[in-house]
Amino acid sequence: MRSRFDRELDTLNVDLQKMSGLVENALENTIAAFQNKNTKLAKEVMENDRMINDMERSIESICFKLMLRQQPVARDLRIVTTALKIVTDLERIGDQCSDICEIILDLSGDHIYRTVEHIPDMLKTAKEMVHKSIEAFVEGDVDKAHNISRMDDDIDALFLDIKNEIIQIMKENSENADDCLDYFMIAKYLERIGDHASNICEWLDFMETGSINQQRII
Repeated sequence: MRSRFDRELDTLNVDLQKMSGLVENALENTIAAFQNKNTKLAKEVMENDRMINDMERSIESICFKLMLRQQPVARDLRIVTTALKIVTDLERIGDQCSDICEIILDLSGDHIYRTVEHIPDMLKTAKEMVHKSIEAFVEGDVDKAHNISRMDDDIDALFLDIKNEIIQIMKENSENADDCLDYFMIAKYLERIGDHASNICEWLDFMETGSINQQRII
């Protein structure tokens, strides 16, 4: 029974890594589509979001079967529970990439990406948080996860900077109002992506230590 459980856990881990790869790829393509106003790439991200959703359902099914058949306890139970939680955060990152790409398709006029000073920094930070949170989970590195969680404050601060920049742009030229609102929504989605990356780190901490910071999990 233990040998079978371990094999099923290995399958679960492989599928989690596959889903993580799909999510990272979606975010990288979203950033590229945004920076270059590449509508074709944006559409690809939206279409590929179905694969992420399918992976979520598949992994959830594996987790539920493990819980019903094997009735895991202690750390084994935490591993399965963590997988259920992490796939939700991964799926939501995929959704937010798709949401950003939907906005990209509607952007018009001059690309004010180049005039909102902190947008590039926020894109970089969101990408780094997602990559490192997945890396920490795969490696089971709690210390690395704690460092990544602290980056959430950085992305929150960047969001506030961008909000203030956008307000100033709208004051100076009201013709940019529609695009400014779109950019504000993109910044908000990036901020949420940072939250979900932080969540992944918190769930890793729970899996390894059995404790959880309720204030951080959203």
